[in-house]
Parts: sequence; structure tokens; C-alpha cells
Amino acid sequence: MKVAVFRKEHFNAAHRLHNPEWSEEKNDLIFGKCNNPHYHGHNYELFVKLTGEVDPVTGYVYDMKELSDLIKDKVISKFDHKNLNLDTEYFKNLNPTAENIAVVIYNILRKELDHNLDLKIRLYETERNFVEYPA
Repeated sequence: MKVAVFRKEHFNAAHRLHNPEWSEEKNDLIFGKCNNPHYHGHNYELFVKLTGEVDPVTGYVYDMKELSDLIKDKVISKFDHKNLNLDTEYFKNLNPTAENIAVVIYNILRKELDHNLDLKIRLYETERNFVEYPA
């Protein structure tokens, strides 16, 4: 009996979408306002989905308090109220698009979770724009 459980968290972060190998004109053309040299911010909504077997003893797929603590310790504490480009090692050489942020979060959490659990990340950058990994 597989069941999916979800934990919703949020963080606020600034970033700039920019490819240093391109001219300013090309960066402006591709990334528009998101290429602002003074950065811009988002109120990100993060959904972590775990799918697995229900433990017959606890009745849990995963203890939600433990999942919340894990996300806060490994993700939120590193991203919240940070400039993703400047304040994190993850995006020193990786453009912090919503897609890349979702993959980075997945990779962080995947290392911490039992591989019997399926993991999916959904990240809302705005109310209307969100990404999922894996697709």
C-alpha cells in the first residue's frame, strides 16, 4: 500500500538570472527583468512529496515532524533570506532558475532519505509559475 505525503514550506530569496558567457544585451534579451544586476526576490513555496509504503507499526510513510525538521535544516536554513547567487555555494556556478533550484533541493534531500521513498519537489516561484522535479 503506497501513499504519498506532502510537506509545504516556504522561503524568501533573491537571485539574478545571468549567463556570464553572454553579453549584457543577450542576457537582457533572454532573462529580461530577472537579469537585474541589483537582483530581485521571490517568496518561494516548496512542496516536498514522499511516496512509500505505510509502516504497519507507526502508520506513517514518514514522520512529518522529522520531514519538516529535515527540510528546515538542510534547505530553508541555507536559502531563506539569502541571495542565492552570492550567499550559497550551490549557485556560485549554476544559474538559480526555478528549475535549477528544484533540482538542487531534490539532490540535498535525496541524500538524507531512505531510497525506498520516492521523492518529488514542487517549487512555486510565483503564484502562477512552478516547476516539478523529477518530472
